[in-house]
Amino acid sequence: MISGSSGASDGGGAEFTAEGLEPVLWEACATVGLDSRGAELLRLGSNAVYRLTSLPVIVRIARAPSVLAEMERAVGVARWLETQDFPAMRVPASVVQPLVVGGLVVTFWESVQEHEEYATVGELADLLRRLHWLEEPESLGLPYFDPLAKLAASLEGLDGISGEDRTFLGERAASVAKDYDRLDFVLPFGMIHGDASIGNVLRHRDGHAVLIDLDGLALAPREWDLIQTAIFYDRYGWRTKAEYAEFVHRYGFDLMNWAGYETLADLRELMMVAWLGHQVTTSERSAAEFARRVRSLRTGEGREEWGPF
Repeated sequence: MISGSSGASDGGGAEFTAEGLEPVLWEACATVGLDSRGAELLRLGSNAVYRLTSLPVIVRIARAPSVLAEMERAVGVARWLETQDFPAMRVPASVVQPLVVGGLVVTFWESVQEHEEYATVGELADLLRRLHWLEEPESLGLPYFDPLAKLAASLEGLDGISGEDRTFLGERAASVAKDYDRLDFVLPFGMIHGDASIGNVLRHRDGHAVLIDLDGLALAPREWDLIQTAIFYDRYGWRTKAEYAEFVHRYGFDLMNWAGYETLADLRELMMVAWLGHQVTTSERSAAEFARRVRSLRTGEGREEWGPF
């Protein structure tokens, strides 16, 4: 499914549309010796994602030219995880990457399977438990995760919402930040995935679960990798009680029993709302969902009506 795009190149030389990206895809593939003929455009949003027909390879073109260092790190993470025999997305061994073509950053990934099929919440828990046991080498250069800085940057760039909503979200962020600074984390500090939800665990063609979207690996309290599954069950009803119980059993820790859970949930929730606020000018569905969520934050009611994005 292809989402809407404004067509802007965001500073790159190529226009970020299906037509504008065709020469970028062709040149990138030609540079590394791959055939782009017949490539299928799977998504066009913050990234353009193509599936090649010549080989089981996914080509990802980032909208923001500023992500070069981030993607260099993601490729390095993928190669390191392969040496650890950790089930994650792989990169083709023979491809030197990332590339910069038309001002845009291009990476190549081995395809997990021909059709998107997500794994289970229990398998997500297994992968996180294994990931959190790993000790990352300093050579990966993983950054420290600063959620407050990330939220502030996201709110600063919200140009498509009303001034009233912007003020409300800013005040709420300031309040949550004070509570966050007082948190006493109980799990070990270390490597996290950064966006650990079922949407980032795919079923490999051979049957096992694979962790994808390696851009956000960072160093932080491990509670961050558990919060999404908890609030998806507890606040929005996107996961069943049985699914959450299995997640807790297989990971070995129930975040909802931790004294800081509500604060972490409030912060993660606000980050989700801010992210959606960036989509309001390109999608009526996003605009309606953003309005619903802000209204819910104001009143404290209606979270069960939120729709997943």
